[in-house]
Amino acid sequence: MNQQAEPFLKDAQAREDLADFTQVHVSRPHESAHLHVSGRATYTDDIPVVAGTLHAALGLSAKAHAKIVSMSFDAVRATPGVVAVFTADDIPGTNDCGPIIHDDPVLADGVVQYVGQPMFIVVATSHETARLAARRAQVVYEELPAILTAQQARAAQSYVLPPMKLARGDASGKMARAAHREAGEMTLGGQEQFYLEGQISYAVPKDDDGMHVWCSTQHPSEMQHLVAHVLGVHSHNVLIECRRMGGGFGGKESQSGLFACCAALAAWKLLCPVKLRPDRDDDMMVTGKRHDFHYTYEVGYDDEGLIDGVSVDMTSRCGFSADLSGPVMTRAVCHFDNAYWLPDLSIAGQCGKTNTQSNTAFRGFGGPQGAFAIEYIMDDVARSTGLDSLDVRRRNLYGKTERNLTPYGQTVEDNIIHELIDELEATSDYRARRESVRAFNEKNTILKKGLALTPCKFGIAFNVTHFNQAGALVHIYTDGSVLVNHGGTEMGQGLNTKVAQVVAHELGIPFERVRVSATDTSKVANTSATAASTGSDLNGKAAQDAARQLRERLAAFAAEKFGAGEVSAANVRFANDSLVVGDTAVPFEEVISKAYLARVQLWSDGFYATPKLYWDQAKLQGRPFYYYSYGAAVSEVVIDTLTGEMRVLRADALHDVGASLNPALDVGQVEGGFIQGMGWLTTEELWWNAGGKLMTHAPSTYKIPTVNDTPPDFRVNLFKNRNAEDSIHRSKAVGEPPLLLPFSVFFAIRDAVASVGDYKVNPPLNAPATSEEILKAINAVRASAAVGADRRG
Repeated sequence: MNQQAEPFLKDAQAREDLADFTQVHVSRPHESAHLHVSGRATYTDDIPVVAGTLHAALGLSAKAHAKIVSMSFDAVRATPGVVAVFTADDIPGTNDCGPIIHDDPVLADGVVQYVGQPMFIVVATSHETARLAARRAQVVYEELPAILTAQQARAAQSYVLPPMKLARGDASGKMARAAHREAGEMTLGGQEQFYLEGQISYAVPKDDDGMHVWCSTQHPSEMQHLVAHVLGVHSHNVLIECRRMGGGFGGKESQSGLFACCAALAAWKLLCPVKLRPDRDDDMMVTGKRHDFHYTYEVGYDDEGLIDGVSVDMTSRCGFSADLSGPVMTRAVCHFDNAYWLPDLSIAGQCGKTNTQSNTAFRGFGGPQGAFAIEYIMDDVARSTGLDSLDVRRRNLYGKTERNLTPYGQTVEDNIIHELIDELEATSDYRARRESVRAFNEKNTILKKGLALTPCKFGIAFNVTHFNQAGALVHIYTDGSVLVNHGGTEMGQGLNTKVAQVVAHELGIPFERVRVSATDTSKVANTSATAASTGSDLNGKAAQDAARQLRERLAAFAAEKFGAGEVSAANVRFANDSLVVGDTAVPFEEVISKAYLARVQLWSDGFYATPKLYWDQAKLQGRPFYYYSYGAAVSEVVIDTLTGEMRVLRADALHDVGASLNPALDVGQVEGGFIQGMGWLTTEELWWNAGGKLMTHAPSTYKIPTVNDTPPDFRVNLFKNRNAEDSIHRSKAVGEPPLLLPFSVFFAIRDAVASVGDYKVNPPLNAPATSEEILKAINAVRASAAVGADRRG
């Protein structure tokens, strides 16, 4: 026995420290924060290039829909520094990068389907030369009719997938018999991911038909499959590596594939390294965004605002190919209910095919678009009944043990939305502020204030069941340091930090002993995308499984080595960088050193598959989500009725992340999600001209929120809760759900606009609520109020 350790363990404070040891549920800085702020963090474009590296640029279509009659590259090849030009004819394998349906060519072949579609690759000695030369190609087109909007797609019955329908009860009958009935339509705009680091891939040929691609991607395994298919080789020939991304938000889940494939194709053909890094303008012209939606709806309700029946028809602008539009619409359909019990409803979802960029994943993945519709309807009902919108929302919330079955057949078993709203209503002083806003508006004719509280219920899991799995590797080296590799990708959200915390906690060691290496398809195979807010849930559990196996091996060894047969392995404790065997604390490093000499395996693989999930896509029924995340926010705004300008004065957000693994990171995610969602709903307007060209393709024309748009009074808190399900340390996902919280901003704006008509008119306000849209809604409310006054007169 190690006698030196005994006094330590007999000390009361030492025993208390042992019991209190934890590396989870504590705030820690992001593991790369010091690298981010110092500029030393290595992103794909920072990797030192191999000698002989060439640079690629894409030649893009100038037409929305046209046959390619001819392409002449004489002027391109004549440009000094140009090495090669490649077209679809040069692809040795499959010309496709569609993630689900094979309808998305890497390079256009015979026809172009949107302005900005890649047609060819130019490879040159420098990035600038390749980009300049790509614009010198002479392309002759034969134009074809183009469909540009969701409404046009619906009218033409142009879809990338068959329509979806989900119904329960007798919505039409209930609406017909309801005391009150209302119908309307609105549009909800899309959103550019606007990651700070753009799309980029760097491909380096390896021995025996190998290809190593460094790629800024959320889905390395998908990139591996796509590159292998394009090159016509097996997956084991392709290695994808990603240390970190400068943001993803869904834009690098599937759409990084095109850039990885083009870089790999050029490197394969030329047998030399090739880097492809589009400029921001080209990136925005080529890539898809959040799906914009057009809605028509009808609702029946009683005098108290309780909904009897509701129907909604949602059409999304998908772009020219399916991409992830099917799962996005499925999630929109499954989130139409948001936090509300809707006993009789009818939901229809159409995925409109248009001659625009192929829209893709974006934080929330359709959930925000679905939930937005029911919040708009609730807002209408509240104003039409003359009741406070919070009271109407409360009246329609899911119940605890009844009124708790979703339209898609999943029982809401973990409902804490009532308690959460109670707390937020009290801490935000909602009722007094409501009276204050009304008083302000009565005294002011130009400036008007608005206030709104909106809830959210967000399902966590991929709605494709087999994606809910993850793997990890944990290595312990003889000096006691630990290296972790998992299948998730770090895009600034702190995934690696949380995984390292989980492993450190499991092994009873300080966080500083653990390092997480770059995501690499040669280490953990067949991984799922880091998306759907599942990164920590899946990879944290997989890493915990690997660490637990090591812990069990080390406990058995330590019990035998240091316990003298008096302590069982089950009673060996891991804490404070030691293994505690009886009354003896043996330093972790010493245990590892002796375990190695005893030939104990010091590495392990871990695996996790989310339980309880099943889904029937044809029937839109099942349990697609492991659990729900809840939240609510109150926002107060002021608008200028002369200019349409808007300012958020104060925002209070209360969000449920279960037992947070890292409260500091989670608060940051809630703050970031709120501001990003606020931008989507207020300033971030995508606009295509009549020829189908995206005109908002640069920071000069596309307006994301700045620090000046942040509410001067911004209060974010985490709701005290533990996940009812056995998630990683009973925490909950935090990536996507907070994006629904700034619904409160949009409906506060709508509340302010409604005050112009004495709150008697539902403003026809579309999102994003830009200054122009606010002015249009103000004018419509004034006109409607004037007509009503004439009738009363």
